[in-house]
Order: sequence, then structure tokens, then C-alpha cells
Amino acid sequence: QVQVVESGGGLVEAGGSLRLSCAASGNIFSLNAMGWYRQAPGKRRELVASITTGGGTNYADSVKGRFTISRGNAKNTVMLQMNSLKPEDTAVYYCKGTLSASSYTPSRDYWGQGTQVTVSS
Repeated sequence: QVQVVESGGGLVEAGGSLRLSCAASGNIFSLNAMGWYRQAPGKRRELVASITTGGGTNYADSVKGRFTISRGNAKNTVMLQMNSLKPEDTAVYYCKGTLSASSYTPSRDYWGQGTQVTVSS
């Protein structure tokens, strides 16, 4: 059993900052990557940022220079530092872990339940 749990969402004024945290736990044999996605009302879920176990990162153009993804000190954790927030960043933010639960099962995606981020103008 694998669990992915996010925390750190909330309400902030435009120009403010928030820090999201995500932890994957349970039967994890190998973790390939973790990432943050978001989904605003009426829109499709989109990639915000991702990071591989090798440290490679990828960002959506809309958040480059404002958001930073990093691995946490604890194993299988990832953070998303969000600065200079804009109202259009308002969405439910989901964490995804791409991992294998055992040596004989293929890697697959595990999603968290999401955390709401609301940026007021």
C-alpha cells in the first residue's frame, strides 16, 4: 500500500508565498520522480513542476522564476515553494509519485488527494 499526502495549502494575497509539502509512504521499492500538478475549476489538470531522483527538474512556463521544487530532507518527500503568487495560480494542487512498490511490479503513478491554494487579488 502506497500513500501520497500533501499539506501546506491555504489562502494568500497576490504577491504572497506558500510552501507545499508532499510525502510518499508505504511499500516503496524505488521512487523515480515526484511532481506537482494543479487543476483549476473548469480546466484540465496540468503539470506545475517535477523532480527526478537524480535532481532533474521541469517547470511549467507559467511558474518559471516564481516556483521552486525541491526534495525534502526526509526520504520520499518533495516541496514546492511558491512565490509571487497570482490569482491565476488558484487551484487544487496535487502531488504525484512515480514509483515501484516492489522489485517485480512496474513503476506507476500514485496521486495525493490534493490541497487547495487560493490567491486573492
